[in-house]
Amino acid sequence: MTTAPQNLPPGGYVHREPSALRRALPWIVTAAVLALLGWLGYALVDSLKDKQKSFSIYFVDRGWVRFLLFLLAASGVLALTSLVGQRIGMARTGRRISYLAVLGDQLTHLFLMLVVLTAIYPLFYVLIAAFDPRNSLFAFPDFGNPNIFYKTGLLPDLSKLNLENFAKLFEGVTIPAWQLLLAVIGGAALAATLISLIVSKVGRDTDTLANVRSWGLRVLVAALALLVVFMTPAQFTGGSNESKFLLSVRNTLFVSGLTGVLAIVLSTTAGYAMARMRFPGRFQMLLFFIFIQMFPVFLALVAVFKLLTDLGLGNTFTGLILAYSGGAIAFNTWIFKGYVESLPESLEEAAMVDGATRWQTFTRVVLPLSRGMLVFIFLNQFIGTYAEFILASILMTGVENWTVGVMLRSFTSGQFSTKWGVFAAAATLGALPIVGLFYGFQNFFVGGAVAGGVKE
Repeated sequence: MTTAPQNLPPGGYVHREPSALRRALPWIVTAAVLALLGWLGYALVDSLKDKQKSFSIYFVDRGWVRFLLFLLAASGVLALTSLVGQRIGMARTGRRISYLAVLGDQLTHLFLMLVVLTAIYPLFYVLIAAFDPRNSLFAFPDFGNPNIFYKTGLLPDLSKLNLENFAKLFEGVTIPAWQLLLAVIGGAALAATLISLIVSKVGRDTDTLANVRSWGLRVLVAALALLVVFMTPAQFTGGSNESKFLLSVRNTLFVSGLTGVLAIVLSTTAGYAMARMRFPGRFQMLLFFIFIQMFPVFLALVAVFKLLTDLGLGNTFTGLILAYSGGAIAFNTWIFKGYVESLPESLEEAAMVDGATRWQTFTRVVLPLSRGMLVFIFLNQFIGTYAEFILASILMTGVENWTVGVMLRSFTSGQFSTKWGVFAAAATLGALPIVGLFYGFQNFFVGGAVAGGVKE
């Protein structure tokens, strides 16, 4: 027989300070990572020492030494500012503040700033390449310029940038008057939505501003849907592939939009049945959903292609939409199942006591409470299919049926030249719908990703 220890605080929890090894572990790991990066950098420089230097890359002699000196200088400045901040904080609060903790935060911020700059620069490079008419990703270095940023190619020659690459994407495009009117209406709705959003962030959010955002978003979606559905290949009369890039954007929006809607219909009904109903084979089906997620999509390319060809759906948007929608069932069903299980079942029981059927309970109780999750499922499927390339390149042939990914691939697979400038311009324009959707619905996207993780 065992007895509980005496003199325990309420709840039985005893706080213990971390050991010296545990406090030093983050610093040891950081030092090991920095040492590894330093060794990799030294090995890279040593391997390039005896090789012929590229004509498009400017080599700075002992540049890694200069970079390390910059880091040391920046760390020294942060050490001084950390000491000043510690003293000011102790004088204001009257409490003891650890200098190492303040210095650690400052060095962490420096490291994160370098990581962010490293991650953003490739996007900046592609954006500048989109405006560079020289059609080369290696046209930036200016070895004759005394400025190190221009000499190394980190900054381009802004005087040579123009809109020539973007103009090639609009050659031969004819827009009827009604489509132009829809575009104007959609632009006005977008402007009203953005203005109301900015005003609500600066001042107090009111019901009027909320209604403006709601209706502005509805009008924008309706105008965009009409443009996508009724735009035809006959409007694109240019003779080159790049002149039909907007048609590929239209095709992608059409396929991704319908795939997102079908993903909602299929996954919500299946997820609700898995969460609330008990039937033979339920557990085995859930395990099967997990099992098929283990295999990459391209393993089923031959089977999907053969099946769609036998059904007469080869090289059709219908076949591509069905292929995308079928692959979305397993993951989205699990997501929605977990979310439904986090909802109180008493709400549905109360509705059925009042005479509602199971279907009415699903449509009038569960779905209205799942708006955020529905938006997440739509965005998750839309973004996934918008950037998909392998399946679309196998199933769709002919430039009029290409999606954005296949069209971009055609710009880099020329027999005699690669259209890097046009590729960068098309990639910039093609990314705008995804950026707009993600920014406009980021709260739903982040919230939906963690919904259902905690059972109420």
